[in-house]
Amino acid sequence: MGQDACMEPCGGMVGTFRCKMYLLLLGVCSGLKVTVPSYTVHGVRGQALYLPVHYGFHTPASDIQIIWLFEKPHTMPKYLLGSVNESVVPDLEYQYKFTMMPPNASLLINPLQFTDEGSYIVKVNVQGNGTLSASQRVQVTVDDPVTKPVVWIHPASGAVEYVGNMTLTCRVEGGTRLVHQWLKDGRPVHTSSTYSFSPQNNTLHVAPVTKDDIGNFSCLVRNPVSEMESDVVTPVIYYGPYGLQVNSDKGLKVGEVFTVDLGEAILFDCSADSYPPNTYSWIQRADNATHVIKHGPRLEVASENMAWKTTDYMCRAYNNITGRRDETRFTVIVTSVGLEKFAQRGKSLSPLASITGISLFFIISMCLLFLWRKYQPCKVIKQNLEGRPQTEYRKTQTFSGHEDAQDDFGIYEFVAFPDASGVPRVPSRSVPASAGVSGQDVHSTIYEVIRHIPAQQDLPE
Repeated sequence: MGQDACMEPCGGMVGTFRCKMYLLLLGVCSGLKVTVPSYTVHGVRGQALYLPVHYGFHTPASDIQIIWLFEKPHTMPKYLLGSVNESVVPDLEYQYKFTMMPPNASLLINPLQFTDEGSYIVKVNVQGNGTLSASQRVQVTVDDPVTKPVVWIHPASGAVEYVGNMTLTCRVEGGTRLVHQWLKDGRPVHTSSTYSFSPQNNTLHVAPVTKDDIGNFSCLVRNPVSEMESDVVTPVIYYGPYGLQVNSDKGLKVGEVFTVDLGEAILFDCSADSYPPNTYSWIQRADNATHVIKHGPRLEVASENMAWKTTDYMCRAYNNITGRRDETRFTVIVTSVGLEKFAQRGKSLSPLASITGISLFFIISMCLLFLWRKYQPCKVIKQNLEGRPQTEYRKTQTFSGHEDAQDDFGIYEFVAFPDASGVPRVPSRSVPASAGVSGQDVHSTIYEVIRHIPAQQDLPE
């Protein structure tokens, strides 16, 4: 780039000489380039701060001069130290505070104090075939690190929803140039109809509080050199009751009607979202009147003790802090669920249990049928009678006693009984005279014993 090209940007604005000197100072047309990683560097008070600087040129150099200047707003630049080649010449006032190791142009400040905050200017001159010059400016800030903040809530005892207000204050013991940010459940809190902030953002106002304000609040405080977050705090907010409902462990529920089978005991549970927890009352409606039957969240009803098959109940929830209450009504109908209940129970049985039950039923039925057929009395007697030859009944003899044990063999029948009036009944069969027993009228029990002896057939000789 020639000299004329360097002066083109200055046409009409400043004089040629002043423009040339300005461009040489910036190193635009000199072939010398000075760079710094950042134009703003943040330092911590009491610690060392290193300002890195890099430069380069394309012509041979006999001498390299480096100069550091310090400038505060509305003041003239102040000389800190300088060097020619490797010889360092510090200002006597800062000879122990600033350090440079040429030909490296970087500067070390140790220790860093609040008075060291300002602009630092580095200028590099290269002597060779002419003089090349370039410079850079670095802004230095000095801060104390942030200590851990603490959040305070007022009132600490809590606030009632839609009635009370709440204030959260973030307090930090140490740190400079603090920036506060409020977080709820880890996400930033923004201004809304109920949220407002103080000018420094260190105070959060909530007016009025609602149930939605329940959560984990924290305060994040940062500055250019550090950041810290407070422990989470959870405001105490009294609310409710909301969403009151009644559930049961048994029965079929359709809307607000519970259908239970006769003989079942059903347990009802009443619940609602509330803080502090509600107090519950169970109320029964009968004969156009209501009366409290129990206090507490649960109610057990025995269907067999119900005077009516259809009974109306009511559960009432009350929050003694908010002063609000809610109630829900429901009806209990006692009936036999029938096939629907059987089907529901059947669904709970496993296939293996069903098969096992059916198999046992068939086995027991077969055993009972076998025993009944085997030991049926009438059938056994009939089979025994039918199994004997008819010739056994052709000849009969009548006995009135036991003459001989061998002669007693046969089939006997009791064929006559005395009448209740004392008159003997006529035997169904007459006793032969050859038996030696005559038919007499006696006032006692008469038994006619008939012996059936099979007919004797002559055997061939």
